[in-house]
Amino acid sequence: MPETAGSRRQTAIVVGASVSGLFAAAVLADFADVTIIERDTLPDGPEGRQGVPQARHAHLVWSGGVRAFEELLPGFVDDVVARGGRLPHIMGDMVSRAPNEVWFRRFTSTRHHNLVCSRNLLDHALRERVLRDPRISLEENTVAEGLVGGAGRVSGIRVRGGSGERTLPAGLVVDASGRGSHAPGWLEELGLPAVTERQVDAGVAYATRLYRAPAATVGSFPIVNVQAVPSRAPGQGGIILPVEGGRWMVTLSGTRGGEPTKEADEFAGFANGLADPVIGDLIGGAEPLGGVVTTRSTANRRRYYEQMRKWPDGFVVLGDAIAGFNPVYGHGLTVAAQCAVALRTVLRSTALTAPGTARRIQRAAARPVAGAWDLAVAQDAAYPGATDTPPTAVERFLARYVDRAVTTGARNPTALGHLLDVMSLSRPATRLFAPAMLIAMAFGRKAPHLPGPPLSAAERENARP
Repeated sequence: MPETAGSRRQTAIVVGASVSGLFAAAVLADFADVTIIERDTLPDGPEGRQGVPQARHAHLVWSGGVRAFEELLPGFVDDVVARGGRLPHIMGDMVSRAPNEVWFRRFTSTRHHNLVCSRNLLDHALRERVLRDPRISLEENTVAEGLVGGAGRVSGIRVRGGSGERTLPAGLVVDASGRGSHAPGWLEELGLPAVTERQVDAGVAYATRLYRAPAATVGSFPIVNVQAVPSRAPGQGGIILPVEGGRWMVTLSGTRGGEPTKEADEFAGFANGLADPVIGDLIGGAEPLGGVVTTRSTANRRRYYEQMRKWPDGFVVLGDAIAGFNPVYGHGLTVAAQCAVALRTVLRSTALTAPGTARRIQRAAARPVAGAWDLAVAQDAAYPGATDTPPTAVERFLARYVDRAVTTGARNPTALGHLLDVMSLSRPATRLFAPAMLIAMAFGRKAPHLPGPPLSAAERENARP
């Protein structure tokens, strides 16, 4: 529970100044004095850093994440928008081709927005907001080496920095170090059993290039998204994300055997070869701003900490350190914020160091992770070589059901509304089985499929160089 007059402040340590780590620190500051341990030197402005190579590619925050951002840090979303970000309506300000090769109709939904900007801008705004809290301190260029304590309780962490190795005591240690988390090994060093892991790797590679946005499109052009088709390997897709600074961030992707390269003269050609050439058409005459950057570390990887029979008090794993997702689904930032909401919910009802608190937090954080995981794996497990473990019967059923829901949603607004509730991580997947959704799928009005991307004549004209 939050501190009261005369109560002794607890201490908490967060490993990683990631989005997960910063949101966790913001939550913990109401309950403890917080120290963030970060191995990098953080930039002063909206610039990239070594520990976040994925920041160079297109990112967006779904409406479930936008609400979590605002719940955790009121006014933060408005701050990002004031710095050049946008809050486009999902579907109204989006031109999207689904994995089953149909185009979604555009309509304005009051429930759903994306937060759109470069990852560098988002990270910079978040660092500024969180690190100005006097209850939070930052130790840069410091590496977490392992946990202190035993199998029953973690009491601190060993770190190595400029002054050598030392031990930092804490009532709670939060690992928010991302995909490279060492938590499985740390727990085994304490005498705990190995955590169950699963990986589903569609072999996706990403290539991104920035373009100067045509002047008439700045501030108003829709997101343009051509999703890969899992039934047609290799799966290739792409997105045009209008970001701050009058730029288009264009990210292309491809699974094994169909990966984009970093060769600049092949970038537009790859876009033209997608299932629909709309992205290639739009960037064909646009001015590139620099070369092409690529990334290949895109596997879905989950660690099932919530299923461990024993869990130590005083230690929690959050965000990408629990599960990293194929970035094409855009769920990582939303899950990071929702994990922090789960952390706060538990700490509002139980003391930070009380027996069982850490386990309650770990199980609560698993819920948003599971929702995003099921959606990603249902698609990616269909690609050849994605996993040694065949999809479960539930995953196969969900994949078929979501495919049918997408087909219906492209032709029926009621069905699409329910689908967006789930895809935006605003509601659990059970929303897809609500009576209104089942009725829409079976009996609802179904307009004809669109013959092509729903760009207006004015949008096409404005996009001409």
